[in-house]
Amino acid sequence: MPMYIPAHFAARDQALLQGFIAANAFGLLLSGGGADLIGSHIPFLLEREDGGPGRLVCHLAAANPQAAALDGADVLCVFQGPHGYISPRWYAKKPAVPTWNYMAVHAYGRATVIRDATRLRGIVDRLSKVYEPEEGGWRLDDEPDNFVDAMLRGIVGVEIAISRLEGKFKLSQNRPADIALVAAALRKEGGEDNLRLADAMERATPKR
Repeated sequence: MPMYIPAHFAARDQALLQGFIAANAFGLLLSGGGADLIGSHIPFLLEREDGGPGRLVCHLAAANPQAAALDGADVLCVFQGPHGYISPRWYAKKPAVPTWNYMAVHAYGRATVIRDATRLRGIVDRLSKVYEPEEGGWRLDDEPDNFVDAMLRGIVGVEIAISRLEGKFKLSQNRPADIALVAAALRKEGGEDNLRLADAMERATPKR
């Protein structure tokens, strides 16, 4: 089933959604259904393709029960950005109720499990290079071969061919006259998420 997205909050631009995933790459991988529904919180790599939604790449512990049933399975990957409580005290127009503003992207696709050691090594190496500094950072190639080989035996890689991207950026677009007031209140509240949320709301303000 698709995510519930009122028209005010729909984000449809594929490049925008891909950029959001890349910037918020620690996501939730969901597979199965009913009593077999299972999720894992993991970092992803996004591989972009010309004209297409791209692929997601990640790895799981081989002992993770989710890994055993992933090959060929339809999956949902959830990515979340800044979010925060919005008080009705901050609105100019009353009456009003509390709400929660947030940004989220859902990526749907089919998973392929990777067990080849060379490809697994490439996934681990690429992931580490995203987060390690270029100068003086940890490098997989610096570790002893026997240690790396043992580590690779303990994981499986996952590639997900994305079939559909959905974005919901709930940033008070349905109350354009209140966006500046709410953004200012979030900045006053402080905290990284509130500040990022205020920035996103201001970017989403309709241009006059």
